[in-house]
Amino acid sequence: MLLVFGLTAVFRTVSEGTFHCPQCGGDRAYRRRAGRRWLSVFFVPVVPLWRLSHAVECRTCKGRFPVAALRTPTARQLGETLAAGMRAAAALVLRAGDPAAPAARARAIATVSGYGEPDYDAAAIDADLALRRTFLQREVVHAGAQLAVEAKEWFLAQAVRIGLADGPLGDGERQALHGIADLLGMSPAYALGVIVTTEGAAR
Repeated sequence: MLLVFGLTAVFRTVSEGTFHCPQCGGDRAYRRRAGRRWLSVFFVPVVPLWRLSHAVECRTCKGRFPVAALRTPTARQLGETLAAGMRAAAALVLRAGDPAAPAARARAIATVSGYGEPDYDAAAIDADLALRRTFLQREVVHAGAQLAVEAKEWFLAQAVRIGLADGPLGDGERQALHGIADLLGMSPAYALGVIVTTEGAAR
């Protein structure tokens, strides 16, 4: 009797979700696949051998990518990160000036709403002002990690406008803005240029 031996790769789905597909260039559904090599007889897997590395398979284009592809944020995750970062920056600026100033609070609400949080309101401001400084700073760092250079400049300029809403920047507000710029990964000279330019445009 002639036996036909061979090696067969068998994959199974271990998780599913949404990711940013490198091939499609957008958010797509994926399934994470775990594989194992089997010894087969007559093309039927009978003896498990070694495990294969996990792979991420796009449900749309069927492309397979390393699991590291899941680290790239989706558009939704990016939006949430930027909104959280701007909320934190607004709280840091308000805390450094007059947290009760109506004009500054109104500007903060308009700015954060523009970053994708339409429900952000005065109660949310008060909740953010009560958060630990280290937590707020981490949120700004996370946002900065997703931003290109030009976007960091715009982000800082928006924070500056919050500080300017109730009048010229005070020393505390200026210091807070330079701190935000540092968390974003901007150089002191670059940050100073953005702050001064935004101040000039507001006059």
